[in-house]
Amino acid sequence: MTEPAATFLATEGIHNFRDYGGYPTQGGGRVVTGLLYRSGQHCEASEDDLRTFAELGIRTVIDLRGNAERERHPCRRPDLWDGEVVFYDGETSSRPPHEPQEKLALTKEAAQERMLGVYSRMPRNAAMQTIFGQYLRALAERDGASLVHCFAGKDRTGIAAALLHHILGVSRADMLAEFLRTNDAPTYEILERQSLPGIEARLGPLPRDVVAELMEVREAYFDRFFAVVDDNWGSLDAFLDQAIGVDDTLRDALQARFVA
Repeated sequence: MTEPAATFLATEGIHNFRDYGGYPTQGGGRVVTGLLYRSGQHCEASEDDLRTFAELGIRTVIDLRGNAERERHPCRRPDLWDGEVVFYDGETSSRPPHEPQEKLALTKEAAQERMLGVYSRMPRNAAMQTIFGQYLRALAERDGASLVHCFAGKDRTGIAAALLHHILGVSRADMLAEFLRTNDAPTYEILERQSLPGIEARLGPLPRDVVAELMEVREAYFDRFFAVVDDNWGSLDAFLDQAIGVDDTLRDALQARFVA
């Protein structure tokens, strides 16, 4: 397992903003840095955050949120930014996984089961299949750096990054390491500020261990996604081919652009 050189970017209103390049690939290559960024939503981005965004040369944003999320939490972009936002015109989930609807008392175990359910449904969700395909095609076709985000930048975004890394030849161990790096983000308070009031308005005050299961990521969540993929498609490559539409031409284009 190899830690990439990239670090989290200093931000005031964006959670989990980082470069997800830098990992070694099969055959001795390495995922390039300076082109692939990920984060949580940008609805509270400060002016300094927007300057950082502009200075990175980001030309494409892939927003994995659905229409209702985007309408409730519109993202800020730099003035005069003329890049493209790629999104799914519909709902990618009934609600973000960190905004429970049920008025149930959550224990740590119940919170983890809820999150495992999110990762069980994600690979079979037709909207997520579509936006994952849009994400990968945008990376292959558009010039400049890109940024992929959802609400928290941890679940949908974490899986999107893992799918790209697999195509590029990153090991499963490093894919998991990148997924779990979210828990080291120095901007956790931003995520809680954006998410926890809505949860506790429905459920009342929550114990810290319950909050952690909802706000952080776990190896079990990562494993659940790929177990469902294996059970339904036989392999991740078959899933990418049959559900996402990743053919040899797209694979070759992504590898040519992002592996050095």
